[in-house]
Parts: sequence; structure tokens; C-alpha cells
Amino acid sequence: MDETHVRAYQALRTTWAEVGNQKQVPSYEHHDHVSIFGAVDVQQGDVMFHRASSANAETFLDFLRRLKEKYADRFLVLVLDNARIHHAKMVQAFLDGEEGAAFHFIFFPPYSPQLNPIERLWKWLKDEVIANVFHKDQNDIAQSITRFEQYVLQHSDEVLRHIGCTV
Repeated sequence: MDETHVRAYQALRTTWAEVGNQKQVPSYEHHDHVSIFGAVDVQQGDVMFHRASSANAETFLDFLRRLKEKYADRFLVLVLDNARIHHAKMVQAFLDGEEGAAFHFIFFPPYSPQLNPIERLWKWLKDEVIANVFHKDQNDIAQSITRFEQYVLQHSDEVLRHIGCTV
């Protein structure tokens, strides 16, 4: 489980171009972004996404409630980083309450994103959505993210391969 931000400004990556024809990626001076919470089932490849205007304790709780709604009959073990929003007082109060009984948090050691499988999903997202691509506005970013999400939700086998949880 993690959150990420897809920003309008470009991530330029290595790409192929015809000799003498350098690839041009236009740019605006705005910094639109879309924040996304995500969780991945490392056994089944099932992914859940939740977009938010920003990543804070309140939007994190929204995501937890959506997870609980989707997996109402399950006890959810979430492995997360030590972001401040995951330790916020309102999150702790939620976990201590009736709704929070459906969750158990396990925290990664500090500064260890390489241990979190969803980080590889975020890399895939950014490679597909923003690498060497120009997005004119937030709506354009959102449309690209939607295409990626729809693809991922239909290809759990590929999700498992990308996050390194398959042979």
C-alpha cells in the first residue's frame, strides 16, 4: 500500500529517435498533478486505486474505508512505509475504533522503498503515463491514468510480473 503523485511536468527517459532527429517534448510552466493511493494483493495481482486531490491523513482514511468496503469479509494486513500520514492521530483513532478492527499495519523500515512491491507498480504507471509524454492539463493526466488503471485491473498476471511476485 502506498501513495504517489503523477505530475504534469515531464519525466524524460531514454528513448529511440532517428539519427539527427532529437525527440522534442513540449512543456508548460504549470505543475498540475494527480495523487493516487493504491494497494496490491501480492498473491492475486488484484489492485485497488483511489485518486485524491492530495495525499493527507484524511484522504488516506478515505482510501482505507474504500478498501474495507471492497474487502468487507476480510481482515486486511497492509504493509506500508513510514509516511507521516500513516501515523497521524486521526488514523490511529480510526484503527483503535470499530472500523479499524479490520486492519493490521506492518511498517517497512525507514528509507526502504525497494521492499514495497507497489513501488514497482508506480514505476510502471509513470513509465506508461508520464515518461516522455506531454500532458496539457490535469484532465489529460487523469485520462492517461484511467487508461493505465483499466489495463492493470484486467491483467493481474502482468501486475504480478511487474511487481516481482511471480516465477
